[in-house]
Amino acid sequence: MIDHDVIIVGGGLAGSRAALEIAQSDPGLSVALVAKTHPIRSHSVAAQGGIAATLKNVDATDSWEAHAFDTVKGSDYLADQDAVEILTQEAPDVVIDLEHMGVLFSRLPDGRIAQRAFGGHSHNRTCYAADKTGHAILHELVSNLRRYGVTIYDEWYVQRLILEERQVKGVVMYRILDGHLAVVRAKAVMFATGGYGRVYNTTSNDFASTGDGLSMTALAGLPLEDMEFVQFHPTGLYPVGVLISEAVRGEGAYLINSEGRRFMEDYAPSRMELAPRDITSRAITCEIRAGRGIHPDGSAGGPFVHLDLRHMGKEKIMSRVPFCWEEAHRLVGVDAIREPIPVRPTVHYSMGGIPVNVDGQVRSSADDLVEGFFAAGEAACVSVHGANRLGSNSLLECVVYGKRTGAAIARYVRNRKLPAINESPYLDETRRQIQSLLDQDGPLRIAQLRQAYQDCMTEYCGVFRSESIMREGITRLKELQQQYNQIRLDDKGSLWNTEIIEALELRSLMIVGEIILTSALNRQESRGSHAREDFPNRDDGNFLKHTLAYYSPAGIDIRYKPVTITRFQPQERKY
Repeated sequence: MIDHDVIIVGGGLAGSRAALEIAQSDPGLSVALVAKTHPIRSHSVAAQGGIAATLKNVDATDSWEAHAFDTVKGSDYLADQDAVEILTQEAPDVVIDLEHMGVLFSRLPDGRIAQRAFGGHSHNRTCYAADKTGHAILHELVSNLRRYGVTIYDEWYVQRLILEERQVKGVVMYRILDGHLAVVRAKAVMFATGGYGRVYNTTSNDFASTGDGLSMTALAGLPLEDMEFVQFHPTGLYPVGVLISEAVRGEGAYLINSEGRRFMEDYAPSRMELAPRDITSRAITCEIRAGRGIHPDGSAGGPFVHLDLRHMGKEKIMSRVPFCWEEAHRLVGVDAIREPIPVRPTVHYSMGGIPVNVDGQVRSSADDLVEGFFAAGEAACVSVHGANRLGSNSLLECVVYGKRTGAAIARYVRNRKLPAINESPYLDETRRQIQSLLDQDGPLRIAQLRQAYQDCMTEYCGVFRSESIMREGITRLKELQQQYNQIRLDDKGSLWNTEIIEALELRSLMIVGEIILTSALNRQESRGSHAREDFPNRDDGNFLKHTLAYYSPAGIDIRYKPVTITRFQPQERKY
């Protein structure tokens, strides 16, 4: 058995920032971070556009209150406003803190951190490092982990959360290199495992974003919150799905339909291309449905619209959004200086996740907390995003709540003893699970079943939803889940057996997908990213509340908890 004071699962921004905070708070603590990739290959590294903070470097009239209002309005009033106040008040300090660590932000001519416009924000408050902001931040955080002596288990896959007597005591993990299993015992466990974009067939998320932390939490009998709120980013590069950052529209790019019109004037005339993501994604989907999409040959009626940068000029494109140009050129052969980029909505972000309080402690219900268990970042739901996240608030959440959760963990473990665990049953059960996968000799390859599941989620729980479609989707998902024991692994060895990891990830996807679809079916209104064609209006009377979904093989149990409202009363959301 391996012992640490704290074990953090996930090597991205939230996990790394928490680990750093704990190590700085109390150098005597044994802090370990485990990740199924190397930490600097966590999906945080792909974040492009920036991190929001009211530094007032560009707009002196900005304030944390304005940032908070924009965030709550963007959330369609489902965000918990106490959590939003913390997020926006602490934003300037955490950005300066990152700068002092060495993060190379883009600069104004006078040397101050540059700030750009972003969708749904009323002021230019998004700090950035060209269009590689996540990369710039994560590299500095991981470098600091080494400096402060945090133990890093990279390329280990955490398979199980150990929860006994209402207390989390550790995890079971699998070393991908050689199949070695280990139980890690800790006074506190933190999940920072990111999102689940791979539940869908087209996503900006990397291949590791399979919802493992959410699945393990659900399997332990704990709820997941607001899982119906899946963010579709408006500008996924067609047909590959990778992200063309909102920074491109922040710098002035246009969305154009087959008629050559900037169609956002029909949907959000005051904000145009910088409307919130849910509104912009629905607008693009409506244009495509109405036959004003574009085919690769340029004719009307196709599956995408154009993102036009040409008027911005080569110098601005290559200095402000060079990675966008590189991605379009490398992946689809489009030179954005001379031709428009084909885009359509792509699954991007999970507003829901593991329910936590503002100190990152995981909830077992609306009123109760779990001993020894914390979460932060995209895997968690403190609910600063509600029904729709504003761009550049996700990196901010990771850093603010990663730091805050780390500080809470450091206080929590200070005078605690390591819990008692009998590791043998956990190791035996995990070995049996892996061996049963190796012994299966079914007709299906993992990729076949995964693709069918992803296609099903995309077809039955997409940008627009309805009861009849989602019920059909749940039936189809159940059929696909029954086929899990028919998959076949060709690699029977223990050395770097990626098929085992893929099979375990597929189990995670199947659990998370069912929770998303069931939560969506039960929310009979349209709010933020959740757009019901059969219930087109927001219904504050019945659904101004958070979904708590409890998983079991027999089905999903749905309960609710109230939204925290402190200063902004819900009103109609217009842009």
